Amino acid sequence: MAAFFASMPGAIAQGIIWGIMAMGVYLTYRILDVADLTVDGSFGTGGAVLVICTVSGMNIYLSLLIAFLAGCIAGLVTGIFHTVFGIPAILSGILTQLALYSVNLRILGGKANQTLSVDKYDLMLSLRYIPKSIIVGLIITVIIIVLLYWFFGTEIGHSLRATGSNQNMARANGININVCKVLGLVLSNGIVALSGALLSQYQGFADINMGRGAIVIGLAAVIIGEVIFGKTFKNFALKLFAAVCGGVIYYIVITFVLRLGLNANDLKLFTALVVALFLGVPYWKSKVQSKHIKVKEVKE
Repeated sequence: MAAFFASMPGAIAQGIIWGIMAMGVYLTYRILDVADLTVDGSFGTGGAVLVICTVSGMNIYLSLLIAFLAGCIAGLVTGIFHTVFGIPAILSGILTQLALYSVNLRILGGKANQTLSVDKYDLMLSLRYIPKSIIVGLIITVIIIVLLYWFFGTEIGHSLRATGSNQNMARANGININVCKVLGLVLSNGIVALSGALLSQYQGFADINMGRGAIVIGLAAVIIGEVIFGKTFKNFALKLFAAVCGGVIYYIVITFVLRLGLNANDLKLFTALVVALFLGVPYWKSKVQSKHIKVKEVKE
């Protein structure tokens, strides 16, 4: 238990970074109601772009911005596949994700990974300075939530929400749902790439496989946040924050399980089981509630 508590700050720092990615997943999964698998590729793209830009002598903040824009381009490609070519959203994401593997490899100069030493570069956060990383991660989280809260309060933001809620009704009200879908995918993958850029700084390298399974972790964070905080966090900004909290809780659980002796090779299996469990909780709740109502009606 002593070792577990000692590793808590690291789990919190990493959970915040993945929680930022979960906010990107939340935009497509909950707002647009689109299954976007581009995430596994765009997450790695953000990390690769930031590392290469930084080692090339670029300012870390400018590198972070370019990483965000690279993720936006990945989302744009998925959006074009879906809206212009008429490919289903889930397949569009898979195609872009597949293409991004080669793109990321090119960005990394044909290497599987590239290092980024905190000793050589002025990074925003690092595994070596965990308390600072937590503070920086929280500041970035608050900034993103404030910007998204403002954006979704605008006319365009309301159009995105309407598109996700009811496409036919949105179209009937003169909303271009294709533009909204593309914009949502662009924004979502930009945030995901930003998270990947932060993780590459934190761990000190970018890897070609760093985004593999990212969508599952993102979904786990979103679902955990909804199940635990769904009844109290009603505001849109709080719902986004709940996704970040879900990421932190997920990594704390992962750290605890690893301390119990779980083989690290089984992490993906464990993650899938956690997501399946939390996805099933709302269904079980509704079944129990409906059964309780039926019993109550019979008694009356």
